[in-house]
Formats: sequence, C-alpha cells, structure tokens
Amino acid sequence: MNSLQVGLAVAGGLILGGVIAYNTWNTRRNEPRQAQPEAIGAAGDGDRIEPAIASAPMAQPDRVEPSFDGDAAMPALGPLPAPEKRPGLDALIDVIAPIALDGRVVSGDALLAALPATRRVGSKPFAVEGQPEGQEAWEAPVAGRRYSAVQAGVQLANRTGALNEIEFSEFVAKAQHYADAVGGVADCPDMMPEVMRARELDQFASQHDAQLSLTLRARSTAWSPGYVAQQAARQGFVAGVVPGRMVLPGAQMGLPPVLGLTYDAQAALSEHPDQTAIHEVAVQLDVPQVDRAEQPFARLRDAAFALAEAMDGVITDEAGQLLRPEMMDAISADLDQLYDTLEQHDLAAGSPQARRLFS
Repeated sequence: MNSLQVGLAVAGGLILGGVIAYNTWNTRRNEPRQAQPEAIGAAGDGDRIEPAIASAPMAQPDRVEPSFDGDAAMPALGPLPAPEKRPGLDALIDVIAPIALDGRVVSGDALLAALPATRRVGSKPFAVEGQPEGQEAWEAPVAGRRYSAVQAGVQLANRTGALNEIEFSEFVAKAQHYADAVGGVADCPDMMPEVMRARELDQFASQHDAQLSLTLRARSTAWSPGYVAQQAARQGFVAGVVPGRMVLPGAQMGLPPVLGLTYDAQAALSEHPDQTAIHEVAVQLDVPQVDRAEQPFARLRDAAFALAEAMDGVITDEAGQLLRPEMMDAISADLDQLYDTLEQHDLAAGSPQARRLFS
C-alpha cells in the first residue's frame, strides 16, 4: 500500500468519525430535556448530594418503647378540613318551585328515595332541597332527618346557554312527578318570565366571562413530560385527574384550583416518555371560578414567567403574540373592572353562585 492509499484511508476514517460524532451530538442536542434527581441535601457551596447505598449493613438503633406517661402524651391532632358542601338553590340563578306538603313532615329517606335517576334538565342541573323542622336554612336531603318544607329547582343558565322553553317544560314535569312521589303539590312559576330571565342572565354571563391562557413555548430544546412535571411541581402544581393536566390548589379544600397547567395528553400517556417531546405548555386561569382574594392573575403571571426562565421558554398568548411582563398590567386593570362588576351583581368571582353560573 503506497502513501497515497494510506492518506486516503486516514482521511476517510477521519471524515467517518466526524460524521458519527456530529450525528451523536445532534441527536443528543435534539433530545427533550429530562427531569433531574432532586437534591437530598446541601454541602459546602451547595453541591448536590446524591443518595448512596452503603456496602456495609447499617447499624440498628436501640428500640425505644412508646411511653404512655401523661406528661409525654402526643399532642392532639386538629380537625381535618371538610370539603365544601354543594351550593344550594338561589333565586338569583335558579328557577325554584315550592312543593306544598299540607302541613305534613317528610323524612329525608323518603326525599332521597324519590329523587329522579337523572339530576339534569337538558344541560342544566336539577336539585331538590328540604327545610329541616324548626330551622330556616335549606339543605340537600339527608337520611334520618325530617323536613317540613321541600322545593325543587333548575339552573337558569350556564356556559352551555340559557334555559329554554323545552327545558323549562321538562323541569315542570320532573318537579310535578317528584312532588307526587313525596305526597306534595309543586307550585311552578310561569314559563315565559323565567325563560326571559334565563336569557338575560345568560347574556350577562357571556359578556363577563373570562378564561385566560398563557402559552409557554420552548425556545430550542423540547421538554419531556417528566421535566415539565418536575418544573411545575417546583411552582406548587400537583398532578390533576386528567393526563397532561396539573393544578395549583387553592387555600381551601373542596374549591376549584387557582390555576391549571396543561400539555399534550398523548405525551403524558406515551409508553416512552423520555423520548416524547413537548414544545408548549398552557397555564390557565378560569377567572369567575377563583376568589379574588387568591390573587389568581398575579399568580398566573408569576408562575408562567418563572417557568419560562427555568425551562428556557417564551410566553405568548393563544394567538402566538409574545408577551412581556409590562404588557400584563393592562390585562390586570381589565380584570379589576370585571371583578368589580361581578361583585356589584352579587356574582363575585369564586362565590358558589358564580361557580355554578360559569360552569
């Protein structure tokens, strides 16, 4: 083999090695970012301490028997938070039909047994309430209690639209059937005034509904589902019921979450999540569902921009327009006006009435 052949072979080998190295680098560069192990502790200058498995068996500490001495008693646990009760009927957003009992008292068991199988009238929820003996407050029927008054109701409007004539007629039939089952007589209001009231309420709700969404887009490198979940968890989000959804819980158990974070559900269900690329994430706020005191918009803005900084992304609106922090001030001012208007109409954001109407 002469020197020319040797040189060509060496050059070919170098070129082949370069191509392989470039392809390897390019593949790694385009891989979605992966979640990193969380730090267990800190040492010195903040170096992460990785968990280690000791080669020798760990020494077993001396067992300490529990003491039942009065002075060493464990502190009592506080009461567990109870979920919020289902919001009751309200004349502001419901058609209410009293059911006359002619002075009789009906048990909660009888009221529950007579409930219809479907608690909806068209697209609107149907509900029954009773007034316990000697009380003025109304409540959903409870087994073992006795009720001196009963009423049925249907919601006037929700995000699917206003109660229409067909739905109202179905409500009247359902309320009368229920009254017959419990031995009472339903006093349903006239249809047209209630249908008109439903349309007015629906128009107001349509004009004062607000669901905000900020989109976080990757600048270059995509993200894996695990990476998104890890970064969102650092901002207080927890896994939701639906795949690809996380939520920021509110201060009170049983209430809707303050914020939602969503990404591609198929990516969340992928058999190979490490190889699945996510290029955008949406951070959402359903304004009427969250109490103003929670400062939901400020938390939406802070969470979105914190995630953008941590994940090397940019914030845009749904149309793809780039958003900067100073552009949020105008949105915040508009939301303040919306909150004021809802409060003036007894539909304050986060109230039971608002949550039912804007649902």
